[in-house]
Amino acid sequence: MIDLQNKTPKILVVGDLMIDHYLWGSCERISPEAPVQVVNVDRESTVLGGAGNVINNLNSLGAEVDVISVIGECKVSEELKGLLTDIKVDTQYLITQKDRVTSKKSRIIAAHQQVVRYDRESTSEINNNSQIAILEFFKAIVNNYDVILLSDYGKGVLTFELTQSLITIANENEKKLLVDPKGLNYSKYNGAYLLTPNKKEASEATNSVIKDNKSLTQAIKSLKKQCNLEVSLITLSDQGVAIFDNELRIHPTVAIEVFDVTGAGDTILASLGFALSCNKNIDQAVKFANLASGVVVGKIGSATATLNEIIEYESSLNKSSSDEHIKTWDEISYIVSELKNKDKKIIFTNGCFDILHIGHIKYLEKSKSFGDILILGLNSDDSIRRLKGKNRPINTQTDRAYILASLEVVDYLVIFDEDTPFDLIKLIKPDVLVKGGDYEGKEVVGQDIAKELKLVKFIDDKSTTKTIERMQKV
Repeated sequence: MIDLQNKTPKILVVGDLMIDHYLWGSCERISPEAPVQVVNVDRESTVLGGAGNVINNLNSLGAEVDVISVIGECKVSEELKGLLTDIKVDTQYLITQKDRVTSKKSRIIAAHQQVVRYDRESTSEINNNSQIAILEFFKAIVNNYDVILLSDYGKGVLTFELTQSLITIANENEKKLLVDPKGLNYSKYNGAYLLTPNKKEASEATNSVIKDNKSLTQAIKSLKKQCNLEVSLITLSDQGVAIFDNELRIHPTVAIEVFDVTGAGDTILASLGFALSCNKNIDQAVKFANLASGVVVGKIGSATATLNEIIEYESSLNKSSSDEHIKTWDEISYIVSELKNKDKKIIFTNGCFDILHIGHIKYLEKSKSFGDILILGLNSDDSIRRLKGKNRPINTQTDRAYILASLEVVDYLVIFDEDTPFDLIKLIKPDVLVKGGDYEGKEVVGQDIAKELKLVKFIDDKSTTKTIERMQKV
């Protein structure tokens, strides 16, 4: 995994802001007034769209983000400012142009299908005063950022002259500028660090048909030369991402399941910018963007990916179903943070689990019933030897961990080497701490850290020690 944890790059986004508005409901009849569906709306939601979705993605990754754009003098603009403020993005660089309407795209969704979409927006180019204001802001603050991202949705903010001026200023200040392009003519992006067209967009821009490696090579080289790019890049959907600087490389996709590709282009732009701003090279950045995109397309709607989700996702790609549940202390720390952000109730218990038996299974099942996520702390081999003598454990920590992690009831397992799990409990800070019924009336390690202590009775005559004793008598 590329080490991007605890990184907080500063990134500037310039482009077309909009709001994506959703009306969710069900459809069970046709209108008697006209041959159209009647949708009973039961909930409504609004999210940032266009360049706003790029901002959302960057925010989820942990970047500090500012935005420069032009909005209208309308209620939608106030709504948009509110959405930006909610994620702590400053709105001081938003320029109001009175004759414009801020884009809002409304979609009616019934039974997970889009029934109709209606748009309110301006698509004409912003006026000269707005362009001058953007340039003045940009010149004043460009050196505050690690990377510049242009998100062009063809709504009139990124005019030819403005785009070229932004690229020139960025290059003069040695700032990488990345563009998610729009339209057929890419000449306005001349001099950018890279563009992120998909295969269809690249085909149209180069007036070619990308059907194999030969035609892909021709198109990607043509884009690099045509637009004077440092790196030429084309996203290839389920085939991955192609890049060309001095040679062609194709980084394959890593998506396991694809539910919705909405906003995947925004995720690519944001994650590339994030990785590059953390001084990763282009190949490392593309690998990271592929992972982020793999997370996002596995969700419904314009989604984002957090670093923790990406770490977890990468881990799942290279491990068996059991291995992916076994975590290091660093990994469980990130996972727990993510779970708590989602208001998941975390349960923790621990033990040796040397020879697995029905008593263990019943105990773990009962433990899981107290919340959402069960994290199991497993004594290491050295820890068990200190507690139970040199002849224990019977099964190694690797074997015990793998078997326990294969149980449906165990969400995550972490091995600890100490005599007690105090430090691990302190790291996790579980909502519920579970111990066996034999701790009734006794002090339990970590009970002062957890919100609640639960004691679970063991099944009579079921224990590893008694199992070993019976084996020795045979």
